[in-house]
Amino acid sequence: MLNRRLFLQGSLATAALGAFGGLTGCAASLQKQTAPASRLYLSAVDNEDGAHLIAGIDSAGKTRFQLPVSDRCHGGCAHPGQQQAVVFARRPGRHFYVIDTASGKMHKTVEAGPEYHFYGHGVFSTDGRYLYVTVNHFTSGDGFIRVYDAGNDYQVVDNFAVDGIGPHELRLHPDGDTLIIALGGIKTHPDYDRIKLNLDTMKPALLLMDRHSGRINQRYTPSHHQLSCRHLDVSPEGVVIAGYQYQGPEWETPPLIARLDTRNGEFSEIALPSDLQASLNNYTASIAISPNAPHAAITAPRGHRVVLINYMTGALIRTAEVHDVAGALPDDQDGFIVSSGQGGVFHVTPQSDAISALGHYRFHWDNHLTLAS
Repeated sequence: MLNRRLFLQGSLATAALGAFGGLTGCAASLQKQTAPASRLYLSAVDNEDGAHLIAGIDSAGKTRFQLPVSDRCHGGCAHPGQQQAVVFARRPGRHFYVIDTASGKMHKTVEAGPEYHFYGHGVFSTDGRYLYVTVNHFTSGDGFIRVYDAGNDYQVVDNFAVDGIGPHELRLHPDGDTLIIALGGIKTHPDYDRIKLNLDTMKPALLLMDRHSGRINQRYTPSHHQLSCRHLDVSPEGVVIAGYQYQGPEWETPPLIARLDTRNGEFSEIALPSDLQASLNNYTASIAISPNAPHAAITAPRGHRVVLINYMTGALIRTAEVHDVAGALPDDQDGFIVSSGQGGVFHVTPQSDAISALGHYRFHWDNHLTLAS
């Protein structure tokens, strides 16, 4: 349930900010022109009893639905042409869930099939016809982008090899034809739960793939083989910000943020001030880019921080402290909405060190938020 004081604060703050609105794929933004309560955003959550759920919350703060699921879930994406959204089981889960966002009911559950599991992320084509999902063939360890025909009841139509292990989050480039894929490089097997089996031989990368043919057009490699490339977002101009999770010694503090300008192929890593870098504890989670200003938010749950940067220059703007920070999405101006594993939802802006509480819920948010309508 929503804490009443924070609900009132949240309703006022949300009305000032504008209403939630969605983008194609797994990103989201806030739009000014729609009444606040008409928007719906989703997250995988666990309740206080540890049950796995998919929660739908509207932008007035009301919990619209909580759907029990068999897997702990992770990321999601909204269908651009229908009242549907898809939420994916986290590694090594074997289901994704298609939700009717109008009714709040489960439309369909899709299984990964024998010898495969999902990685928790997917993205639709611009027209909504195809859904692209990161999967692991765990008997070989090979990673694939699986293509589902959303217009034909989510039937599998292709598997594109990524020539690597552990594809995680992916986004659709603004050109509509290129998939941007974070390749984590970590081998796992469901028999060993989430144990990482190849830390000495990891080969992470950031990939650009032709979504029609599966051809890999570009591959960019992190500066260290244990910098697992996991999450990303892309700006309207085609600038990608990616987040790493370092699998090496905990006393080392390599850069955790990468920047790729797809207009010219310039790839770099962003070094933060040493104290701030160390405070992130070698782990980033959600990445969100504003469509209205050159700002990106990177959440670091283990460091309890949100890092805001200028995605065009790579310059640090500011940080905010949010305990167990989880998901992030842009608002309708130049700031961000972030969730917490402790149940809170907050507003963070580049202009102020203060954060605003928008609500508090009695469940634990996972690391991603999805705008569904």
